[in-house]
Amino acid sequence: MTKILVVDKERPDLKKIRIAAEVIRNGGLVAFPTETVYGLGANTFDVKAVARIFHAKNRPYDNPTIVHISERSAVYELARNVPDAVEELTSRFWPGPLTLLLKKAAHVPRPRSADEITLRMPNNNVALALISESIVPISAPSANISGGVSPTTAQHVYKDLAGRIEIILDGGPTDVGVESTVLDLTSLIPTILRPGGVTLEDLKEILGEVQVHPAAKAEKKVEVEARAPGMKYKHYAPKAEVILVEGDIESMVKKVRALTDENTEKGLKVGVMATAETAHLYKKGTIKVVGSRKDLKTVAKNLFDTLRAFDEEGVDVIIAEGVETKEIGLAIMNRLRKSAGFHIVRV
Repeated sequence: MTKILVVDKERPDLKKIRIAAEVIRNGGLVAFPTETVYGLGANTFDVKAVARIFHAKNRPYDNPTIVHISERSAVYELARNVPDAVEELTSRFWPGPLTLLLKKAAHVPRPRSADEITLRMPNNNVALALISESIVPISAPSANISGGVSPTTAQHVYKDLAGRIEIILDGGPTDVGVESTVLDLTSLIPTILRPGGVTLEDLKEILGEVQVHPAAKAEKKVEVEARAPGMKYKHYAPKAEVILVEGDIESMVKKVRALTDENTEKGLKVGVMATAETAHLYKKGTIKVVGSRKDLKTVAKNLFDTLRAFDEEGVDVIIAEGVETKEIGLAIMNRLRKSAGFHIVRV
């Protein structure tokens, strides 16, 4: 049976946190909020507990998890050959939605053979308290069934994982809404393996040259090794089919209307994921506003919740508008392109 413990996101009740921390230390699984999405955590040093994460999520065993820490200094305990840039990156972006891929310290176990580790210090008081009280780093992917839409509320977690895990810490809805940026610092040029809450533009301010892996751009499907979460496998997909339309706004609206008509005529229930600027231009289908093009952070925050809402309403097809790939738009488009299984219509 899965227990839900409601905690204040700013001042979490330490009694409840310690109950969850004891579960972590004893080899159990705890779902907890971060600023990005809810994570499903286990003791990094307990190989059997980490293996339970993969079983609970139906997650492929070569898809790595992120190790969450509560102190910046833990980087130097868990990784080796740490580059100088880490000091400035962590001072600027931690706690926050940036994950660093580094060379793993020899004493850190891994559920796979890779000699790498992904580390992050989340910007959420519930998460930080849980890690601190557990007295161990916590390995955690998103707290949902693998391949599906990531959870941004405790209710999303319960719907996916009830009966599979011990505890859900309910700290309310998450703030960022898409997962952290994963930055590879083992390559000659720092490389974004997954775009997220810390943008390419943010990273260039500190590092100068930064490249984006083709799997992170997600413009088309590429065969890659799963060096970071979100790179290799199907992700972020609702039950409904997703069709992503990309192009200038006028052309997108015209194509979304045409696709809505086409699928409605087939007898399918159609959902339209629109923005505040375009929603009034659609007359057919179940229309949901994901946010404003003038503030893409709102789109990121609402993205997964909106995809889940379409599933709740039983739509067969979701037709989504694309957004610009600047700043957090790159992360939004990565998620939309992958949720669509690369079913992209460019106009």
